[in-house]
Amino acid sequence: MSTIKHVAARAGVSFTTVSHVLNGTRRVSDSARERVERAVAEMGYAPSAVARALKMSETCILGVLVPNITNPFFAELTRGIEDCCRRTDYSVFLCNSDDDPQRQSRYLQTLLERRVDGLLMAAAAGDAAALVRRLAPMRVPTVVVDRDVPGLGADLVRVDHEGGARLAVEHLLGLGHRRIACLSGPSEFAVSRARTAGWRAALAAARIAPGPGWLLEGEFSAAAGHALASELLARDAVTAIFASNDLLAIGALRAAAERGVSVPGALSVIGFDGIDLGAYAYPALTTVGHPIRALGEAAAQALIERIGAGPSPGREVVLPAQLLMRESTGAVPS
Repeated sequence: MSTIKHVAARAGVSFTTVSHVLNGTRRVSDSARERVERAVAEMGYAPSAVARALKMSETCILGVLVPNITNPFFAELTRGIEDCCRRTDYSVFLCNSDDDPQRQSRYLQTLLERRVDGLLMAAAAGDAAALVRRLAPMRVPTVVVDRDVPGLGADLVRVDHEGGARLAVEHLLGLGHRRIACLSGPSEFAVSRARTAGWRAALAAARIAPGPGWLLEGEFSAAAGHALASELLARDAVTAIFASNDLLAIGALRAAAERGVSVPGALSVIGFDGIDLGAYAYPALTTVGHPIRALGEAAAQALIERIGAGPSPGREVVLPAQLLMRESTGAVPS
């Protein structure tokens, strides 16, 4: 493998001159520059990022750890992170924990060994205290996105989960619905609990007591949404469904179609997150959320600012949810 000294020998210059040419740190004569560039091309030389990182004590790499890259929410979130990093000359090392705490722990070890400049993560379900014990001693600048990790002392960037759920249910109430079910994500997630709390709060404000079978819990997936909505529609005459994420809502649309239930004629369905895929469901999914790529950009920017500022108390950035009107909600059936 070629080194900077090999390039210098072929070009007939010092290795410091090669460094100045490659990094643009000092003016070099045109003839020397041409010899260096020709030697680099002939030898296929590439500067060592590892060596530069050791010298500069930085890698310009951010570790990004998400729980499920097949979920469009996290795919779009990662795209927003990349957009911000590209503008600020950072690279991204992406890891998918598959919502498995053990896999998450292994990836954390890999990222720390790679000496990433900062860590941006949406934590897997599991023991938050164990995650805090693992990360806190490392003193790596960290931003948590969407899923809080109490006790970590990291910055948190998230959507207003409870406020967004209230906004969704208030939209249904405004259309005249009073029998509004909730398809919740797993209750071990604070996100799920907050969105369910928003559903309950909106119903309570309208003086509506939820029916005994109106709340169903499952994974944040289209398959779970299909199964839960099929169960619900087989036994309860609800007129609307608030789904805690868009994948659950898309599964509910499928279940309604299979049972011949018209959406939004006989049943309104609203989701949460605002994934791009929702616009191409049929009918197009009404949803709430904050633009996901903008959420990713905000999280990446918060991490870059934390890297530059050094140790500081953790802060929370809460982004407002917005209603995205499409086709899957309508007035309550007469």
